Amino acid sequence: LWAHRTSIRTPTGATPFSLVFGSEAVLPLEVEIPSLRISLQGILDEDAYKEARLSQLESLDEARLDAEQQHRVYADRMCRQYNKKVYERDIYEGDLVLRLDNRIDKKTGEGRKFQLKWLGPYRVMKDYGNGAYLLCMLE
Repeated sequence: LWAHRTSIRTPTGATPFSLVFGSEAVLPLEVEIPSLRISLQGILDEDAYKEARLSQLESLDEARLDAEQQHRVYADRMCRQYNKKVYERDIYEGDLVLRLDNRIDKKTGEGRKFQLKWLGPYRVMKDYGNGAYLLCMLE
C-alpha cells in the first residue's frame, strides 16, 4: 500500500500521496539516514518552514488540476489506442455465433473459475435489430 501511494502513477503524473497532502512522503529510511530533503528542513527556521509549507499547500490545487488534465489526456490516448484494434462485426442470418452464459452469478463469483463463459455454437435465424437475434442450437 505504501509503495502504491508513493509511486508516480502514469495517468496523473504524480503520486497519490502528493495529490492528497501536498508534499512527497518521507520514507522511513530517510528518518534514520537523513536525506538532503530532510537536512534542508532542519536548516529552515520555523517561520520560513511555515511559509514554505503554506506555499506548497497553495500550489496543491494547481497540481491537482494538472493531474486531472493529464488523466484526461491519458484516458483519451488509451481510448484511441483501444479503438484502433476494435472494429464492429456485423452479424447476418445464417451466421454461427456463441452466446454469453449469463447464468454465472457475478455477485458471488460462483461457478466462474472453471466454467466456460460461452455457450453454443448457435445459428442466427432472424435479426430483430438493436442487437437482438433469434438463435437456433446446432444439432
